[in-house]
Amino acid sequence: MIPSTPIGGIAGWRFLQRTQDSQMAAFAATPALDRELSNFKENISKVTSAEDLVNDYSLFKVALGAFGLEDKVADKFFFKKLLEEGTENDGAFALRLTDTRYREFAEAFGFGNAGGSKVAESDFAQKITEAYQVRQFEKAVGEDNGSMRLALNLEREIGKYANSAFPETVAWFQLMANPPLREVFETALGLPQSIGSLDVDRQRELFQNATDRAFGSTSMDVFKDPENVDKLLRRFFAQEQINTGPGPLTRGMGALTLMQNAVTAAASFAQFNRL
Repeated sequence: MIPSTPIGGIAGWRFLQRTQDSQMAAFAATPALDRELSNFKENISKVTSAEDLVNDYSLFKVALGAFGLEDKVADKFFFKKLLEEGTENDGAFALRLTDTRYREFAEAFGFGNAGGSKVAESDFAQKITEAYQVRQFEKAVGEDNGSMRLALNLEREIGKYANSAFPETVAWFQLMANPPLREVFETALGLPQSIGSLDVDRQRELFQNATDRAFGSTSMDVFKDPENVDKLLRRFFAQEQINTGPGPLTRGMGALTLMQNAVTAAASFAQFNRL
């Protein structure tokens, strides 16, 4: 079953929230997804190295998809290096990348870390397949409405940054380096994409100042409160509607369309009478 978001904006988001559990369950029962999940659960424990993983397309696709990296499945050499270097040594490849998803991926599999591969752990396959299933649902939602996918991603991910053990500035830098989250924040806070060309410290200041104006604090702690997360998403959808202009479901658009049609018809009739 393909997830359905029949309307856009905040009304569409509320609809998706109400129906998400039932839509997710129906989506998880689709044969193609079920085959992918079953194959991963049955075979991931047999993988003995990073090279084994990247050379098995089916397993590698699910592994990457669990972290939102599925579109990079062709970059086998990149991920082999990423996995083999791990995340524990200073200068490790994953730690030099600004997008934190790469570090999370390498850490989850553990190939290059002191403890070694985690793929044979009892709950490993279940954790990865659950994450993949959620991401695939979001991806399917995004094929119908990209903004809904961004909202689902933020709702799922924001807690990692709001509850981060890192210093406040580091958490902001990490969020800024996460493209989907950054897009929601930029839109909701009315920040132009062009700020990405500024010095990173200046970018952080702009994000924090805009958050202070909207939520009364420069700290990411404000997003520990679900009400503030909801407010952020309401702002996101409202600002997006402003940026893209009114749509057919905007209040008053039906009457306006009727008026415009009437004016067009009257003008056509008048022109016909002059012929």
